[in-house]
Amino acid sequence: MASSQSGPPLAGGSTESVGDLARFGVVTVSDRASAGVYEDLSGPAILQFFSEAIKSRWQAVHRVIPDEQPLIEKTLRELCDQEGCCLVVTTGGTGPDPRDVTPEATEAVCSRMMPGYGEQMRAISLKHVPTAVLSRQTAGIRGKSLILNLPGKPKSIRETIDEVFQSIPTCIDLIGGPYIETNPEVVVAFRPPMLRRERKPSA
Repeated sequence: MASSQSGPPLAGGSTESVGDLARFGVVTVSDRASAGVYEDLSGPAILQFFSEAIKSRWQAVHRVIPDEQPLIEKTLRELCDQEGCCLVVTTGGTGPDPRDVTPEATEAVCSRMMPGYGEQMRAISLKHVPTAVLSRQTAGIRGKSLILNLPGKPKSIRETIDEVFQSIPTCIDLIGGPYIETNPEVVVAFRPPMLRRERKPSA
């Protein structure tokens, strides 16, 4: 499905930031949302988080696709390899239902997995609902891109991404991606001193 053209923000940030321009991919994985049975609210929730949390300049590509593993894999590869997204965030398709194949697609396109993200997100969600143990969310690295599986509901998305994002800018630094500066009133990005940037590099 084509990228979203209206509604949620697809770009933001300030040129005054010490950060670099970053491109983000947002993939809503849902049979019903992709078919227009109901409105996608999860993708826009992620985009709204970026709008609030990211201080440096950013652009986003948003896609809504059905729960088909080959298509999910193709979309993830395109966003990482062709669109140049340093972070690709998926929402949906992480449960035990036979149609939930987002983690399998993520593992198929990644060279290295980052299981700590799934562990942290489940720990966060377990504070709210006991069924969080059913989630198979994971994360992995493809080239200079981090792929992260988020829950499917907007409320759960914000409960997890607000906390888990603290480590994401450092992860992207370490895999060779752009320097992402956050708005500290929303998310304080944790970086060791050697990775902190006080001013923008000279052109």
